Amino acid sequence: MKTADDIRKLAKDEEIEYLRMTFSDLNGALKNVEIPIDLLDAALNNKIKIDCSSITGFLPIQNSDMYLYPDLDTWTVYPWITTGGKTAALICDVHNSDGTPFAGDPRFVLKRLDDTLNKIGGGHANVGAEMEYFLFKADEDGKPTDQLNDQASYFDVYPDDRGEACRRETVNTLKSMGFSIEADHHEVAPGQCEIDFRYDDAVKTADRVQLLKLTTKAIAVKYGLRATFMPKPQAGVNGSGMHLNTSLFDGDQNLFDDPKGNHGLSELATHYLAGVLTHAQAFTAITNPTLNSYKRLVPGFEAPTYVAWAIANRTALVRVPDGRGPQTRFELRSGDPAANPYLAIAAILAAGLDGIKNKLTPPKNVEDSIYDMSEEQRTAAQIVQLPSSLPKALAKLEADKALTDSMGSVIPKYLQIKQDELTRFQMSVTDWEKKAYFNV
Repeated sequence: MKTADDIRKLAKDEEIEYLRMTFSDLNGALKNVEIPIDLLDAALNNKIKIDCSSITGFLPIQNSDMYLYPDLDTWTVYPWITTGGKTAALICDVHNSDGTPFAGDPRFVLKRLDDTLNKIGGGHANVGAEMEYFLFKADEDGKPTDQLNDQASYFDVYPDDRGEACRRETVNTLKSMGFSIEADHHEVAPGQCEIDFRYDDAVKTADRVQLLKLTTKAIAVKYGLRATFMPKPQAGVNGSGMHLNTSLFDGDQNLFDDPKGNHGLSELATHYLAGVLTHAQAFTAITNPTLNSYKRLVPGFEAPTYVAWAIANRTALVRVPDGRGPQTRFELRSGDPAANPYLAIAAILAAGLDGIKNKLTPPKNVEDSIYDMSEEQRTAAQIVQLPSSLPKALAKLEADKALTDSMGSVIPKYLQIKQDELTRFQMSVTDWEKKAYFNV
């Protein structure tokens, strides 16, 4: 745990001139206020005030003053900022003017649910994230074009993988920022990449998802490219996922592991799994938060569309990857990188918590391709479909009282934001509509 004196020493030793106090809005957009390093003591004493009236999902204009409480263990130097002064950043929790945590801060929501897990004997959550994204060429003004960086496919190498150098610099930059990178490679679709980093506790992993997205976009610009974490930027190919691998630990003990249990899973693990499956239709509105997300969740492009679990079957929503003991975990395959990582992980934990509290039991695992099953076979196996659109997902979320109560006051705000988004979309006219209906 870093202390205020540690941060002062780091700032001096690394000749930092500017400090960015960062936080995330309800949609997951990373925000920051930059201060000169002369104000470091004010930052360390939680005195940096912000106006939250223009932050999505935060406070109304008549009650908008809030304070940033930096998490000192998140101290990071931004290596790509090489002109105008060396710059570091601290990820912050948002607090009310009376010093209490702001209930609408997504990072606080995740912290609270992880604490609840610990209080009922579930240890704490460890989470690993697999991040996929696309690289597009930029025009002479630096704006993204519709031209992909390459036409390579899964695990291809240079020269087919034209993003190799950009991805390598991204990985090296992340390593210099404290990431433990486990793999990077070209993904299935043209122009698509994946970077995986080592699991950690839930909040740290969500923090790192935000930092990875920021870093990936910044490095891409240096190569004349634009990186996007949009779930489905190209029709006819795989979209980008954010697979989340979750396990519960008590100290060094993985509470999901039981060599004597069915498939090596403990009773706690099966209850947790049952909760995730029970609430999957509802939390899809959070793990897949955009209209575009549902163009990825269609059969034939590797993303799951049915609620089931499996050991090896990748058509299932939840998979139990190879490896037991400390490696025992559940992989949720439906989420995408447009999601707010704090809320996405919090929603999964809330679902698992409900399963633990109520000792829910999951159906039998499904190892056959769910896409090839008949409707009757899926019904017999207790397999239901994920929502096929954002409106359907939002309706499922709103109706799931256990999940919404567990996540608290962010849910009504989140639902309103998404309803506003749907209204704006309904009022827009797309190029597809013009092409399809212009001559009617």
